[in-house]
Amino acid sequence: MSALWLLGHKTLSDPLTVQEALSGIFGSISLATWIFLLVPQLYLNYKTGSAEGISLAFLGVWLIGDITNLSGALWADLVPTVIALAIYFCIADVVLIAQCLYYNHVNAKTARQQSVASAASEDEPLLTRRRSSDTIGLPGSHRRRSSAVSAGRNSLTKILEEEEIDGKPWLKNTLSILGVVVVGTAGWAIAWQSGVWVPQPEDGDVVGPQATAVGAKVLGYISAVCYLGARIPQIVKNHQEKSCEGLALLFFMLSLMGNLTYGAGILAHSLEKEYIWTNLPWLIGSLGTMAEDAIIFVQFRMYAPKPSAEAIE
Repeated sequence: MSALWLLGHKTLSDPLTVQEALSGIFGSISLATWIFLLVPQLYLNYKTGSAEGISLAFLGVWLIGDITNLSGALWADLVPTVIALAIYFCIADVVLIAQCLYYNHVNAKTARQQSVASAASEDEPLLTRRRSSDTIGLPGSHRRRSSAVSAGRNSLTKILEEEEIDGKPWLKNTLSILGVVVVGTAGWAIAWQSGVWVPQPEDGDVVGPQATAVGAKVLGYISAVCYLGARIPQIVKNHQEKSCEGLALLFFMLSLMGNLTYGAGILAHSLEKEYIWTNLPWLIGSLGTMAEDAIIFVQFRMYAPKPSAEAIE
């Protein structure tokens, strides 16, 4: 991620143009979006106690992209805010990956235990099983025990269906997006009035895009390739399973919003050829992934759980 357009040396006494204001607002909204990006997926994993829906390859390649992004920010000697945000991205990635590995391990262990218990029950003599059932004194208790595995397996589907029917997730997600936009815009206004944010001049008299190190730019391209390639394993996984269960829709909506405002912030600052060329790797990484996010949105629509007969009645 590059936030070079946030640099500048103009004072509050200088008039602020619409182009400069839009660049700052888009950049601030983008920062707010990235900060909250992983929260929906972390919450969904915690709520369902599962992380089977998200591809670890997706998260792993994304982490590599964030690491190269951080390396490029350090190499280019960007402002501390940008470096701190890049560090935050890496930490957030590690937290999400650790959570996914934890739930995958726990659920795999539980599945093995249930499989062993089921096999032992099948090997048990029929008369013994009947006596055991009679001892409990509850007709049909064996059926309930045998159906516990399938009930647990379908718990995530039930949760998602209930939210789809009663919770109006699209409305909640839209309000969440609007909230992030308000926070980002308010953050920019406060930063501008306090002098923390000042627009960057378009000339080359100060440290800016023109002074970006070649090595940092190479890392930017590597980061862009990682961001572009990260979503492919998730798209393939969704297609193979014909399902998007376990994925937080808001996570991808925030990703789309973050990439859109990030690219818009760069383009709103300047459309000069040299400036665009300097920021090209970050533009590719942000705007290019929007097409892949659109594919995932289509998959959410195609593979949405259908209302069950009980829910319809």
